[in-house]
Amino acid sequence: MNTVFIEPLDVLILRGNKLFADAGSHGEALMPPWPSVAAGALRSRMLADAGIDAARFANGKATLPPELAESLGSVAAPGAFRVAHFGLARNAGNHDTPLLDLLLPLPADISIAQDDTATLLRPTALHPSLASSHPLSLTPTLCQPEAGKPKGGAWLTTAGIAAWQRGEAPVKAKGHWLTTSELWKLDPRLGIALEAGKGTVADGQLYTSEAIALASGVGFVARVAGASGLLPQKGLLRFGGDGHAARVSTAECEMPTVAPDTLASAGAFRLLLTSPSLFPQGWHLPDMDDDGRWHFHGASARLASAAVPRLETISGWDVARHQPKAALRAVPAGSVYWLDDFQGSPEALAKLQQEGLPLDDPARRAEGFNACLLAQWN
Repeated sequence: MNTVFIEPLDVLILRGNKLFADAGSHGEALMPPWPSVAAGALRSRMLADAGIDAARFANGKATLPPELAESLGSVAAPGAFRVAHFGLARNAGNHDTPLLDLLLPLPADISIAQDDTATLLRPTALHPSLASSHPLSLTPTLCQPEAGKPKGGAWLTTAGIAAWQRGEAPVKAKGHWLTTSELWKLDPRLGIALEAGKGTVADGQLYTSEAIALASGVGFVARVAGASGLLPQKGLLRFGGDGHAARVSTAECEMPTVAPDTLASAGAFRLLLTSPSLFPQGWHLPDMDDDGRWHFHGASARLASAAVPRLETISGWDVARHQPKAALRAVPAGSVYWLDDFQGSPEALAKLQQEGLPLDDPARRAEGFNACLLAQWN
């Protein structure tokens, strides 16, 4: 597994799925971007370093050197390249030797009150007289002294991720989480449409769009499997819309993990999605049977509860076919699943953390979707 740190040198144009329509339309930025943004930028740079035109590769007209062919394969049949993790990170070192603090969106089982007090949701068997649409046996329940609107826009630091994995609520004073305003700001842009073929201003076609201005030292980390010795060590990337520049450098960092033996002996664990995930049965984990058991890598566990925010839609642009990719419903990063009655070996849990959840589409798998992280369920 190789890791690189991607630090933008300019604002970033990170577009979502919403197209411009009528005059006065507003284009919202997608932050954080999908992992496919990093996959495309890194693969394009790998091709450029080998002197191969990315468009010819996308159209199947380029011959790759053996090592590169094994890593990238083709558009139709991707090789060993896979983004194992992509997300925000804060560099406490320098450009030459990055010292990264990994950042994750707040898991769905954490609620932060206006006074910065964090509380973990607890799966609870509700009284039979309480009607609920929750389809699982246990309902994620927030137990706190006073009701109130939770605070949004929080990101767990590496220390916060480790505390959450132990089943502890993160603490602001201990540096367990940061706010969005500490990481980036929106930079609104005003534009105007042009008449096709004339280059003149179109009447009444003003629009606004959002750019992302990251704070100093904040960038993106990408951990990549299947590209040993091929990832760029330094230099620049074209990253996001309009090809804005970003500096890339090698880095050393590890996501906090819980020993698989600990989870296996406990017989229960939590699963956190660290990237948007594509499941064939909506929000249900793949390979669920009719009895509510989830099967993976020769092991199984019972899905007891889940905290899943509203599903999102992912798509993108297909360079090879010159058309949009299919729009797919995805379970958002930050979703949490509680599983108990684990039956299997610790090796199955270790493989799950390393390879992520199963995904039938090899192209989307290579792009980094369906990544996950395991934690204790106390």
